Amino acid sequence: MNFLKPKFWDEDKISLFSILLFPIALIIKLLSFLKNIFVKKKQFKIPIICVGNIYIGGTGKTPASIEIYSILKSLNMNPAFIRKEYESYKDEVELEKAIGFVYQNKKRVEAVKNAIQNNIDVAILDDGFQDFSINKSLSIVCFNEKQWIGNGFTIPSGPLREGLSSLKRANCALINGEKNTSIEKKIYNENKEIKIFYTEYKAKNIDKFKNKKIIAFAGIGNPINFFDLLVKNGVELSEKIIFPDHYNYSKEELDKLVNNAQEKNAILLTTEKDYFRINQNFKKVINYLKIEVEIKNKNKFIEELKKVI
Repeated sequence: MNFLKPKFWDEDKISLFSILLFPIALIIKLLSFLKNIFVKKKQFKIPIICVGNIYIGGTGKTPASIEIYSILKSLNMNPAFIRKEYESYKDEVELEKAIGFVYQNKKRVEAVKNAIQNNIDVAILDDGFQDFSINKSLSIVCFNEKQWIGNGFTIPSGPLREGLSSLKRANCALINGEKNTSIEKKIYNENKEIKIFYTEYKAKNIDKFKNKKIIAFAGIGNPINFFDLLVKNGVELSEKIIFPDHYNYSKEELDKLVNNAQEKNAILLTTEKDYFRINQNFKKVINYLKIEVEIKNKNKFIEELKKVI
């Protein structure tokens, strides 16, 4: 499903649309609550590290999961990524497959069982904070400082899967961006024991795009963050083109993008996630930005991981 995030989701003021959609949001919350009451939690013999969010999309779960995978490998563990199988999330799966083993199933419980049968000794549950069928050893919730919780409402009135009160179930919060004491205070109001860490995206191949004419496009949760990262690193953008999250580009659309860049003698640049969704025939003429996530106070974060492994 192609979906462009409504602008009113991230507005400070309460929108009329949020008010009109609020009854639907309440119904969704009630159905979710009732569903989770009757879910039986499965306890596994290996640690389950959950990396999730409450703000829908664009919080850096997958880069964070990949960094955690690397940390666990350095601690001589044999980790794997666990994902619920979605047809539209193949980009994230391919990113993780380039790093290590990925186990998918319509039910995450079955994916964990499969991983254990293959001698995996720690599971990284990417995007499983709202899955109550698995007992987690460590729950990490990701945020982006720029979007934070948007207008604070749950779907469809706002961008939240759950309200801030859900942080009572979390052990750590990863905030991508600058230190923000206001956000920290709101998190601690919900959970005084939670550990807060900050992360930063590091662009690995940025130099090849500096002093060039760049047309950037993205079909991710918060494309503005991608554009801002480029500008922050000294890349001048002549055009910014936005597509829906997890967008599947047609040949006609890619032809149009390539022809536009050629006419303007510009370089086409996109995200690594988008690059995985692009037809192989176009990959020679489209570039992507390679990023890694850096966890600040990394040693303290590693200590939190060591507590459960």
